[in-house]
Amino acid sequence: MAHFDLDQLEQQVEALIRLNQRLRDENKSLRSRQDSLVAERGELIEKTEQARSRVEAMLSRLRAMEESL
Repeated sequence: MAHFDLDQLEQQVEALIRLNQRLRDENKSLRSRQDSLVAERGELIEKTEQARSRVEAMLSRLRAMEESL
């Protein structure tokens, strides 16, 4: 009976070790993906700000042209 319990415990420990490794790998992958998304978000914010500045400059030029007429 004790031998069976020991075998069962060993199997459970091995399963936990495998699960732990799988979760570590998944966590590493998710952290990498998060870093990538944060960088992409920063780039998109910068591009949005650049586009906003260009649009505002165009509007200013159009208003100036309209006032000069």
